[in-house]
Amino acid sequence: MANSLSPTIQQQPLALAAIIVLLVCGPTMAEEAPKLPAPGGAAAADHPFPRRVAAPPLSGDFQWLNTTRPISLAELRGKFVLVDFWTFCCINCMHVLPELKKLELAYPNELVVIGVHSAKFESEQDTDNIREAVLRNEIEHPVVNDSKLTIWNRYGIQSWPTLVLIDPAGEAVWVGNGERKFADVKAIIDRGLPYYRDRGLLNTAALPFITKPEPANTPLRFPGKVLADEPGNRLFIADSNHNRIVVTDLAGKLRQVIGSGEIGFQDGTLEQCSFNHPQGLVLAGDDLYVADTGNHLLRKVDLADRQVTTIAGTGEQGDGFPGPLADGRFGGPPLATPLNSPWALWNHGADLYIAMAGPHQIWKMPLSAREISASVIGPYAGNGREDIADGPLLPTRPYTTGYASFAQPSGLASDGKQLFVADSEGSAIRAVPFDPAGKVTTLVGVLDSLFDFGDVDGVGDKVRLQHPLGVVYYDGKLYVADTYNNKIKVLDVATRSCQTLAGTGKVGDEDSAEGKNATFNEPAGITAAGGNLYVADTNNHAIRVVELAPPRRVTTLVIEGLTKP
Repeated sequence: MANSLSPTIQQQPLALAAIIVLLVCGPTMAEEAPKLPAPGGAAAADHPFPRRVAAPPLSGDFQWLNTTRPISLAELRGKFVLVDFWTFCCINCMHVLPELKKLELAYPNELVVIGVHSAKFESEQDTDNIREAVLRNEIEHPVVNDSKLTIWNRYGIQSWPTLVLIDPAGEAVWVGNGERKFADVKAIIDRGLPYYRDRGLLNTAALPFITKPEPANTPLRFPGKVLADEPGNRLFIADSNHNRIVVTDLAGKLRQVIGSGEIGFQDGTLEQCSFNHPQGLVLAGDDLYVADTGNHLLRKVDLADRQVTTIAGTGEQGDGFPGPLADGRFGGPPLATPLNSPWALWNHGADLYIAMAGPHQIWKMPLSAREISASVIGPYAGNGREDIADGPLLPTRPYTTGYASFAQPSGLASDGKQLFVADSEGSAIRAVPFDPAGKVTTLVGVLDSLFDFGDVDGVGDKVRLQHPLGVVYYDGKLYVADTYNNKIKVLDVATRSCQTLAGTGKVGDEDSAEGKNATFNEPAGITAAGGNLYVADTNNHAIRVVELAPPRRVTTLVIEGLTKP
């Protein structure tokens, strides 16, 4: 695929009036969507958007979600329409979704958001998979499956995410690529609202064909990560879309629930505290550390005292290079340093390692300091470029080439000698040394490519995965949740040989006496204990158990007594 996910493209702002992407498309666009007259006449001197272009249509043989029927731009005349080009694997696209929700709440009668899902991965072309992503991301606006990139090409889009604002007359008046905040788009809408309101061009009537998705009534909802504690006979489950941590024994008997279930960032008792779509978990003694992904925070659960506290982050989204510190490193006090979608955790010695998916880096935070305020958190590996590049861990200047690059790291594990990373957007498994003078290496996957993926067993760079989100090292092997391939794979670190362990590759929830015949639905988290793998089978809202002894029977863990919040 020729399109780029380059963070340098995504992060650079476009001038608000320079609708570059639309203006360079030429005659093809004009043929598909004849230019409409400007409201009040083409020569209206007081028009708030002097540069505008007729928006290309959304019509075609597409499948739609959150609507009773396909939608045309013509029937949305009188409203601002914000078109969001996104794909559900993309962390930058995920960051935009809460901003869109704020806009929908701010302009319930004047604005319609349309999500155009233009897939990167093969798995993302499937409407059923998009439907699960819509539910998982709690999207309530209409979404169209642009699986062949038809609408993408009509609009001349070049990167995910890209927003296009269409005015009440059906003309595109603004394009913003990369992550855009609520205030960015609000300023543009507010500029135009008086003009269209004064001329009677606004339509504030409800649109009855737009529907809201119905969430599944399941005890677990899109569990993201799972952590086994074999000595303590405990299983910790990040019940992500129920915004809580569920604790069972290894047989599934419910022990306790951590979190009220409400979205929030409240510290306090296990019952009072709240999270926002938590993901990664790691245990150190009596302390459970939680990547509170939606809040951009790290939380500590003191299991003995039954208290939850925030140990890092401000609640605001940060970037990849805080600081710098006096000694030249990047970092800052944990509670004063913004984080960016922490997704997975690992502790080694006195240090906590964080897969920081947003800035495509691995971060580190010492846990040995007596007071959190005396500690420092910051990047440990990754130059901040979204790529698959091996090399030294961290540059002295942000984004410097010749250093290691990651692509949305989302899973961590270790053999005690090095850190293993599920580098999801590059469909690769990486190795990061604990020696800061060492270099990052790629175990399987293709260097310098974000678009080489598939489902191929083999050795080293011949292996193809598809957006793996989880890894666990157990009994001398590295096990991989190959998420979009709906499989569990096993990797020999020494030989770099990777083979399918369980899963047919088809979407499903079938248990089986033989692992090769079982089916999964986007397994994302994986852990191990007692000769078993425990898999957070995200879209099945379940924990699956894979016996490692052949024939590797697969069963579904039953958690008796667990109800949704």
